[in-house]
Amino acid sequence: MTMSRHSNPTRHSLVEDSQGLLTGTLLVTLSVLLLHGAGLFTGQIAGLSLVLSYVTGWSFGAIFFTLNLPFYWLAFRRMGMRFTIKTVLSVALLSGFTEIFPQLLQFATLHPAASAVLAGVTAGAGLLALFRHGASLGGVGIVALYLQDKTGFKAGRTQILFDCCVFLFALFVLPLDKVLWSLLGAMVLNVIILINHRRDRYIAT
Repeated sequence: MTMSRHSNPTRHSLVEDSQGLLTGTLLVTLSVLLLHGAGLFTGQIAGLSLVLSYVTGWSFGAIFFTLNLPFYWLAFRRMGMRFTIKTVLSVALLSGFTEIFPQLLQFATLHPAASAVLAGVTAGAGLLALFRHGASLGGVGIVALYLQDKTGFKAGRTQILFDCCVFLFALFVLPLDKVLWSLLGAMVLNVIILINHRRDRYIAT
């Protein structure tokens, strides 16, 4: 059996990418709802956006969308147009979903431990779906890769340093127990990404 010369097994179709981005952003939306409902946060730009939303009273979606704007040029330079477009769409979807879904889905009881763990799991699954389809939620990861290319400073270290800054900032504006539960959720998320995000196991982008 021969393969059509028009087919490309190493690239997702438009339909596959669309469902991947939609699924990924919906899962991360659920994660944000769980965190917000329990007054928790996470790392990266999403975490900073949550903390700022608690401090200012502004919506997470608006803050998250705005904070990501400066990173798109670097995304284009570092990852190309295809990745940048998918990332812009993913950020816009997440920002929009987090504005809409609180009106459709509310939790009567949220223990911070359950919220932290479930938020870490759902965010991890959502991010893996986005990575699998050549997208991200923008932010620090793009800068980290850019600095790694330019200076040799490891991307993982940049992300860790940024997360440390987010948690340090949170210590001054949120109760200590909220920060500690948030740290648990961030650890769950990072473990899921660390174990499962391996490019050598992927066959499509």
